[in-house]
Formats: sequence, structure tokens, C-alpha cells
Amino acid sequence: QVQLVESGGGSVQAGGSLRLSCAASGYTFSSYCMGWFRQAPGKEREEFATISTSNGAYYADSVKGRFTISRDNAKNTLYLQMNSLKPEDTAMYYCAAARLLWSCPARNSGNFYWGQGTQVTVSS
Repeated sequence: QVQLVESGGGSVQAGGSLRLSCAASGYTFSSYCMGWFRQAPGKEREEFATISTSNGAYYADSVKGRFTISRDNAKNTLYLQMNSLKPEDTAMYYCAAARLLWSCPARNSGNFYWGQGTQVTVSS
């Protein structure tokens, strides 16, 4: 079965950086679109970055220019480099694997498998 384990979350001051990792197992990592989502208290889960099997990346406007999604198919690992962090980036961050072979799901369809999440807290 699909297993996704996030790491690298923590607390940082505004303007700082963090790098999240997601170790994937139980399926052929290289054949599936991957993504990062986040959910802040009282808010809906936000799809803010995805990366296709050909390394095409999508970013929501809220993170564009500050966050970078990448994947290492040899290590079955997904990454998220977060720079210039803001207090509004505070949320639980989730790694996700598409349920569809090859294609990224339609935006905001939620058609993903999820990890357990890692907390990111940005203080001002």
C-alpha cells in the first residue's frame, strides 16, 4: 500500500527557510504525480504545489517564487524547499501522491493519497 512519510517541519522566524522531505513507498514513485498541500487551523486544505512525472511544476500564487518542489525518483523522495517564510505559511503540511497513473489530477480534485503531515510554524 502507498505510504508517505513527511519530515523536516519545525518552527522558524519569518524570512527563514525550511526543507521538507517525503519518503514514499509501496508503489512506483516515478510513475505518479506528487504534490504538497497544507491546512491551517480553521481553513480548507490548500493544494499549493505539484510536480508531474516529467518534472513539470505547478505553484499556487501564495507560494510562487518562494517555494520549490522537486523529486528524486532514485530515492523515492519528494522535497519542498521553502524560502522567505511568512507567518501565514503556518500550517500542517502534507505530502500527496496522485491516485492516477502518470497524470496529475485536476486542480483541487483531492484525488490523492495523503501522508500524516508535518507542522510548520512561522513566527513574526
